[in-house]
Amino acid sequence: MAGPSAADNYAGVFEGRLQPGTRPALLIVDVVMAYLTQGSALFMETAAAARDSNARLAAAARAAGVPVVFTGVTYKPDGSDGGVFYKKAPVLEAFVEGSPLGAFPPELTPQTGDRVVTKQYPSAFFGTGLAEALNGEGIDTLLITGYSTSGCVRASALDAMQYGFVPLVVREACADRHAGPHEANLFDLQAKYAEVISEAEALAYLARPTA
Repeated sequence: MAGPSAADNYAGVFEGRLQPGTRPALLIVDVVMAYLTQGSALFMETAAAARDSNARLAAAARAAGVPVVFTGVTYKPDGSDGGVFYKKAPVLEAFVEGSPLGAFPPELTPQTGDRVVTKQYPSAFFGTGLAEALNGEGIDTLLITGYSTSGCVRASALDAMQYGFVPLVVREACADRHAGPHEANLFDLQAKYAEVISEAEALAYLARPTA
C-alpha cells in the first residue's frame, strides 16, 4: 500500500512562509557557457530556457533600479584554490582561468553597475564578502536564480537565509541536469529555507515600488 505523498507528509510540519522585504537584489548564480555549450561535460538541456528567464529578470531589475549580482567560477591552473570541492568534482576544471566555458553568455552579460562575484565553492557567499556588500547596500531580499538548482543555487539560497536575507528562488530561472534533483531541491527549499516563486511573481515583485 502506497504511503502518503511528499506534500501530505510535510503538511503541518514545514508550512512557514517568508514575506519579501522592500530592498531586493537579483543574484544570478553561475549562468555561464559551461552549461550552455553542447559537448561540455556540464551541458544541460534546460539551461537555455533558464538563461532566457534570467535575461528577462535582469532587464526588469535594471529598469527598476534593483541591483544585479552575477557569480562565476574561476580556478588556478592546478585547482589548488578549489580545495576538497575541486578534488570531489574534477569536472570543475572547465573553470580554470582563461577557459571560455567560464564566460557569461552573450544574452546575459554583466553591464555597467552590476556586481560580479568570483567564487571557488558552491555558495555565492563563501569566501566572497558578498553578504557584507549587500548589507552595506541595505539589501533585505534576494531573488536567486541560475545553475544548478541542486548545487550552487541551493547552497547560495541556504547561505542567504543564514545571513538574514529573504531568499526567493525563481523556478523558471533555475536549471539542473535532471528533473528529479531539480524538483526535489525546489521542494525542499520551499519547505525549509526559501520561497520558490514563478518568473511572473518575480517580475511583479520587481515592478512594485521600493523603499
